[in-house]
Amino acid sequence: MLRMVLPTGRIIKEAEIFLTRAGYAPAENLAATRKLLVPSKCGRLEYLLVKPVDAPLYVEQGVAECGISGKDVLMELAPDLLEPLDLGFAKCRMAVAGRPAIVRSLDNTLSPVRVASKFPRVARLHFEKRGIPSVVFKLSGSVEIGAVLGLAHYIVDIVETGTTLRENGLVVHEEIAACSARLVVNRAAFYTQNEVVNNLMADLRKALP
Repeated sequence: MLRMVLPTGRIIKEAEIFLTRAGYAPAENLAATRKLLVPSKCGRLEYLLVKPVDAPLYVEQGVAECGISGKDVLMELAPDLLEPLDLGFAKCRMAVAGRPAIVRSLDNTLSPVRVASKFPRVARLHFEKRGIPSVVFKLSGSVEIGAVLGLAHYIVDIVETGTTLRENGLVVHEEIAACSARLVVNRAAFYTQNEVVNNLMADLRKALP
């Protein structure tokens, strides 16, 4: 039996639908259970339910052989993992957003732009690649308010429908990356349990949208 880490929150319902389609239906409703370990009905997987930001760590450290994680989390944490499959659900965009009539132009590199984000590493690297000096503030709550109230010129956040941005008078200025749920695999497990891992990957490929 392999152990698969699943992130609670926005991905879990789509993950359960996908895994059921692949033949790995959980024994309980993953979105409703209070258990942290849930077996699959087929007995070939055991699901470990953790917060999204913790999921890659459990796989990287070998507590679980594999897991599902959002690309946004993987971009921010940069864990030492294999990322063999884009699972095609939980799609969103990592984007730079701000007020339509932005005070601080991205073309003006004379002084740092102020950026608020839940993804400070992603934000910092994006502006570094553009050659734009930046000061990045890490926020844990709604980052939109950072741009609305002038804490930051821009925010870097995931965007799904864009409704929250529009309701706060903000627009997308740049898209950084397309994000979706990814299968991640522990490097050692990929080689020591290669046949089992490859069989799992083959089943998951058949369930891709």
